[in-house]
Amino acid sequence: MAKVNELFKDKLHVANIGIENFTLTLQEQKVSNVHVDWTPPAGGDEELAKMLEILSDERVEKANKEAFDRINDSEPMLVDVVYAKDVMPDMKKNTIGHAGPPIAWEDMCGPLQGAILGAIVYEGLADTLEEAEKVVLNGDVEFKSNHDLDAVGPMTGMITYSMPLWKVENKTFGNVAYTTFNEGLGKVMRFGANGPEVIEKLKWLEKEFAPVMKSALQSSGPIALKVIMAKALAMGDEMHQRNNGATSMMVRELVPHIAKTQQDNKELHKIMEFLTGNDQFFLNLAMVAGKAVMDAVKGIEYSTVVTAMSRNGTNFGVRISGMGDTWFEAPVNQPEGLYFPGFSAEDANPDIGDSTIVETVGVGGFAMGSAPAVVRFVGASDVDEAVQYSKDMQLITVGLSPTWVIPPMNFVGTATGIDARKVVETGILPVINTGMAHKKPGIGQVGAGIVKAPSLCFAKAIKALGEKL
Repeated sequence: MAKVNELFKDKLHVANIGIENFTLTLQEQKVSNVHVDWTPPAGGDEELAKMLEILSDERVEKANKEAFDRINDSEPMLVDVVYAKDVMPDMKKNTIGHAGPPIAWEDMCGPLQGAILGAIVYEGLADTLEEAEKVVLNGDVEFKSNHDLDAVGPMTGMITYSMPLWKVENKTFGNVAYTTFNEGLGKVMRFGANGPEVIEKLKWLEKEFAPVMKSALQSSGPIALKVIMAKALAMGDEMHQRNNGATSMMVRELVPHIAKTQQDNKELHKIMEFLTGNDQFFLNLAMVAGKAVMDAVKGIEYSTVVTAMSRNGTNFGVRISGMGDTWFEAPVNQPEGLYFPGFSAEDANPDIGDSTIVETVGVGGFAMGSAPAVVRFVGASDVDEAVQYSKDMQLITVGLSPTWVIPPMNFVGTATGIDARKVVETGILPVINTGMAHKKPGIGQVGAGIVKAPSLCFAKAIKALGEKL
């Protein structure tokens, strides 16, 4: 006791661990202190902590190293334009692929339902949106998660029988993945719009644009998407909300071959106008590159690396390598960001889309430090905050990419290979850059922002793998 009393005779220097309010009290008393931001592993959940202990295993570390190597060794190559009906064995005339984990009609959000009604009209299964709803309620539509079709799509993610798709092959591992063409801005189906102008544009993409893209690719040969993405990071893109650099490079790759294969000047002008007027043209290609990479990581026994994150507007789903195609779901979060004039948070639907595959592979929100221009658009306070997001993501991943680097952060590699164990242990959640759709069908995009994945998805995945082991 005497030694304790002697301690308080000297000037105190306090290290406070955990609850920040104690630090504030010390500051008020003018006591020298340092605050250590700490929480118990797994947020104090004893069962989860036990699972983390089980998964602190050499087999898991070895499996995650293999997953990380597969990500970095993958070479996603854009090889062709195809049609869903020709390449997807499970695709029928009445099949509709959607973003996120599987979901029933009655549980779907407004924009997803709106896009589905538009897709039914697009496929000629109904003449009006009212008739389309009857088709759904009669049970005449088959819904499938895009990921189960080896595909991804932004926002509502519509993929149907007649739609043209980019085909990407992972040259290293031989698997393939598909995605739709990006429709551009304005009222588009991916944001739940479904009017005549939306259907008209989709038909143009199907019948006019797609054949030209196919011919151009046949002329150019395979295009290395990983290389374009690496260059785009140096140009200020992060490959989710900002694709200006990547789109420009993609257009440069395609235009000479488009000009060589398209002889109709009027149609050529329309195609060029569409390509050069759509800064998000490359988004779908970044997504399908991510899908082709992460599908090669699935099914590694013991691995806790996340192979997919996706949301359907109601639930957020996560897959981890060691649990194959099993989805672990939780209610989706509401993005925070900036709204277009006339809209507010009351108008926005919760988070939606397959586009989180880009964060899964290590870009998007994980590379926000490379994209100062995107900071204000997604509602971040300043560039320092964007850089901090990229630093935080390093704490929940297996390693740093040797290919994708962030110039403003002294060319450090992007955080790559989300380790579900680290998410659960640290409480740091994957950060996602995202667009925001109106919660009512038929209206479209209302803003853009930042959202974090729900922690419950990762907790469920860790419990399941821990029990399996």
